[in-house]
Amino acid sequence: SRPFSDSPPGWRGTTILCVRHAPSSTICLIGDGQVSLGNTVIKPNARKIRRISPPKSPSAAGAGDILTGFAGSTADAFALMERLETKLEAHPGQLTRACVELAKDWRSDKYLRRLDAALLVADGRVAFQLTGNGDVLESHDGVLAVGSGSAFATAAARALMDQPDMTAEKIARRSMDIASDMCVFTNKNYLAEGLDFAADDEEGAAGTD
Repeated sequence: SRPFSDSPPGWRGTTILCVRHAPSSTICLIGDGQVSLGNTVIKPNARKIRRISPPKSPSAAGAGDILTGFAGSTADAFALMERLETKLEAHPGQLTRACVELAKDWRSDKYLRRLDAALLVADGRVAFQLTGNGDVLESHDGVLAVGSGSAFATAAARALMDQPDMTAEKIARRSMDIASDMCVFTNKNYLAEGLDFAADDEEGAAGTD
């Protein structure tokens, strides 16, 4: 069984939010630092956001750094991110294909099926949520979130997306403030990473759901 993937009430200990803001051509992936065991805070400053620089493909124009964030077991999440990096080495500049291949392995591999985490992955063209159910989900509105406060962060970010003079990071930080005020398993010790993208960097995600 996969308690994290199959039992949303158990998604405790963090909120991870990805905002892709087209008007400012910016992306922000942000997460808090709290790790909880039951009702006890174990650590307040865990690093759940990473920036990776995968191999570049000459034919993959616009490809660059990739942002990743996780909710769930730290060891399991790092095992999955290592597997993602392996997929990116096999398919340089093709984040969509790498994520689909990882999701297929995650669902079918006897070892990977036991890993208890959820991932957010974004580059200058696309952003996805990956789960152990084989899902590769792309947001319809530029907002993705996982973890205990994900519903609060998602609602706040969506409400701020059309406000003037905003960037992805401004929206993400305000949304995390709201989520951390409402979710006892989320604190205000944020770590954020960002990317800029050009309008012609948009990439469809045909074949994902």
